[in-house]
Amino acid sequence: MRIIHTSDWHLGHQLLGISRQFEQQQFLDWLFTQLQLHKVDALLVAGDIFDSANPPAWAWQQLYRFLAKLKQQLPQLNIVLVAGNHDSPSKLDAPDQLLKAFDISIIGSLPRLDDQQLDLDKLIIELTNAQGEVTARVAAVPFLRAGDLDLASIEPDCDDKLIAGVARIYQQLAHEIKHRNTPEQASIALGHAYMVSSQISEMSERRILGGNQHALPISIFSQAFDYTGLGHLHRPQQLGGEPVYYSGSVIPMSLAEKDYQHQVKLLEFAGPQLVSVEPLIIPRTIEILRVPAKPQPLTQVLAELTELTVVEKPLAEQPLLEVLVLLEQPQAMLRDKISAALADKAVRLVKISTSYRDQKNQPSMLTTELLNQLQPEQVFSLKYFSQYNEQPPQKYCQAFSELLSTYQQQDQAQDNKP
Repeated sequence: MRIIHTSDWHLGHQLLGISRQFEQQQFLDWLFTQLQLHKVDALLVAGDIFDSANPPAWAWQQLYRFLAKLKQQLPQLNIVLVAGNHDSPSKLDAPDQLLKAFDISIIGSLPRLDDQQLDLDKLIIELTNAQGEVTARVAAVPFLRAGDLDLASIEPDCDDKLIAGVARIYQQLAHEIKHRNTPEQASIALGHAYMVSSQISEMSERRILGGNQHALPISIFSQAFDYTGLGHLHRPQQLGGEPVYYSGSVIPMSLAEKDYQHQVKLLEFAGPQLVSVEPLIIPRTIEILRVPAKPQPLTQVLAELTELTVVEKPLAEQPLLEVLVLLEQPQAMLRDKISAALADKAVRLVKISTSYRDQKNQPSMLTTELLNQLQPEQVFSLKYFSQYNEQPPQKYCQAFSELLSTYQQQDQAQDNKP
């Protein structure tokens, strides 16, 4: 059996005001070709299908057009998608009955029965091969919020109730899959989480489930499933030498991801045995340029920009450009001067990054442009440093993470109201 694991599509994303619609459509077209080329039996998407809980209409259209194309041209393909922390659980769950009629499984929120037990039949999804035989079962778990975990029933002396709550859900699913599987069938976990010993991307992902102190241990998955496909972190990676993988984002979500090899994972199973995990590298549709390679004085920067050679392309296909400038002091009309040097260039200027020789003249780090890229924890640390000239103590960071988690839960609950 062959499976493609992917995640973090972030449909509807904008990078500093630039729509990514063209790039994301190119990815979906490429993914469709890979599904055909490699004769894939199942497509697993581990969350953050959309970039926000309220994506633009074109992003929904992009998703549904892709799913319709899959079912029309690859009718035997198993399709399983789960929600990430960027997605709206209720909006993904809304078309559940319609999509189920087309044999498409989308899990937005953690389903429970009337007695509050997990709806195991909805969370455990059978995967079939080209002959229609069940060859694997997937624990399809969406991003878990604290309210999903029934924390009150966990022992009061537990070291970390959040981690224990997540572990309990996956353990219950692993046990049920083991009970349902024959020795020839594989057990797979699909989830959206932040793991211990994983590498995050600068200025891209939010630390979730209450902050870094709640990163999940690999043992939750490695001891229970033949493969675990995760979403949330944008850097593709394997954890601890175990069959636990992040596939990573499919296009750069920030300028910091410029040099990532964005990819999906192609898995091959022989019965329950994971034979191979092959990265399929996603072609870079839109080039990201950084000029100069490191900050230089403005006169040199303008000279390099004037000499910049790029191929003429339609606007949606033009490279994205970050300009790095080294200044002695704040420079009036900086953007106008840079834009003038780029007047006849087929590039899109997305960011001007300034640094200063004399740090005393440096303006506040918390500019509007920077705030648009930073995560809340980073803003808190920068603000504390600017006021007290030292990094915030761990107890303050933990308190801030708890407040942030509470706010996000309340915000999500408000979003789920009819």
